[in-house]
Amino acid sequence: MLITSLLAILVIFVILYQEFKSSKMAGLILINLPLALIGGVVAIQLTSKTLSIPSIIGFITLFGIATRNGILLVSHYRDLQLSGHNLIDTIINGSADRLNPILMTALASALALIPLAMGGDKPGNEIQSPMAIVILGGLVTSTFLNLIVIPSVYYLLEKKKG
Repeated sequence: MLITSLLAILVIFVILYQEFKSSKMAGLILINLPLALIGGVVAIQLTSKTLSIPSIIGFITLFGIATRNGILLVSHYRDLQLSGHNLIDTIINGSADRLNPILMTALASALALIPLAMGGDKPGNEIQSPMAIVILGGLVTSTFLNLIVIPSVYYLLEKKKG
């Protein structure tokens, strides 16, 4: 599983590099993965304390959501900078523009997953519940930390470049 996970992260990095033509921007987007991992691990610790196949599937799903949120922010920042905005305006306006789509996606996902997470003791939910718990925990941390860490690191990278 570890080798497969590392291979998946490498493939994601290569795809992001192809899109942004920058290893720094691809790495910046991948910063979301540890942010998502924090919430997923805490959620497991607070509930079952067991890492299972369903919870690992939850991490994979969570990494996809976290990566998408990072892509939303970084691509919008890049578009704003290409249209002539300065760095500070790019980060402030870009973050404000993408706040609603990111929060709406996280909220919709969380609302759909809450019944699955709460029904872990019901028959048939042995797989769904651990997966939902991991995704919910990771959504909380990755969504909020994404809105702090990504703009900060983007600022540092672009400030160093310019």
